[in-house]
Amino acid sequence: MYRPPITITPKILKLSENIFKEMGRLEGVKMISPPVVLRRTNKIKTIHASLAIEGNTLAIEHITDLLEGKRVIGPVKDILEVKNALVLYEKLQDFDPLNIDDLLNAHKLLMQGLVDENGHFRTSGVGILKGTEVVHVAPPAKKVPDLMQDLFDFINQDQDISWILKSCIFHFEFEFIHPFVDGNGRMGRLWQQLLLMKEHTVFAFIPVEELIKENQARYYDVLEKSGQAGESTIFVEFILEIILASLIKYGTEIFARPNDPLSRLEYAKQSLSKDWFVRRDYLSIHPDISMPTASRDLIFGVKQNVLISTGQKNQVRYRFVVE
Repeated sequence: MYRPPITITPKILKLSENIFKEMGRLEGVKMISPPVVLRRTNKIKTIHASLAIEGNTLAIEHITDLLEGKRVIGPVKDILEVKNALVLYEKLQDFDPLNIDDLLNAHKLLMQGLVDENGHFRTSGVGILKGTEVVHVAPPAKKVPDLMQDLFDFINQDQDISWILKSCIFHFEFEFIHPFVDGNGRMGRLWQQLLLMKEHTVFAFIPVEELIKENQARYYDVLEKSGQAGESTIFVEFILEIILASLIKYGTEIFARPNDPLSRLEYAKQSLSKDWFVRRDYLSIHPDISMPTASRDLIFGVKQNVLISTGQKNQVRYRFVVE
């Protein structure tokens, strides 16, 4: 069985250990599903970061507007890239990261209207430029199908490696092969996210790509150095650092006390979603707010169709609307 070349360094072992510790810490405090607002925000951040790395000029505000169906003025190509990404990320949970056909289908959606070979491996040679200098010549197009099959065999069959580490190795090998005529960076980062989700569903909500974008120069540098070395070690060390930092950042966001009515309602829904409840029950979830604030939250929830209510005055009971 093919196993991509990598040296398991003490740094890789330590970072992997710390990642699992951080995941355990999140589990230990009974990590809840992130509120709708946070899930939506993080999806927008992920799309913005991944496209910005590849030169897309639209801001987060533009992506939010497109998500809401509003008109946006900007380069036609940039707008189409965002629209395609929004469609793709909406279907994220439908893709099996161990299925090569799903990879091709995801690329077809991502690059619809942008390249003629969307959804197909490239049929010509490609190289990666750094300014005017060619820093990587990808394998010949005729070898791509076999190389990609080897890579998928690796992630499907090797049981000795965690999904965390597999995702990092896959990311590098994918970029080294450069299987598509365009969209390789976006697809490599997307597929790493899907593989991370096999380790834990929390990775569906963590915008790892946001920190990659903040460290974009180093990202390209370690890709280049790993390519020159002929193994993924340097790149894997870097990506593990990014994953750990993203988990820590996510932890501070998800466990911060919600500070607006919608966030408080979403937070309370985790505990009160099955039965009717009264204001006192809501206050037990949010002991740091006043009784009038709790009343305003509940009235807001009814007006926003998040809650239904029955009864009058002090006898009012509430229930979350089933989606």
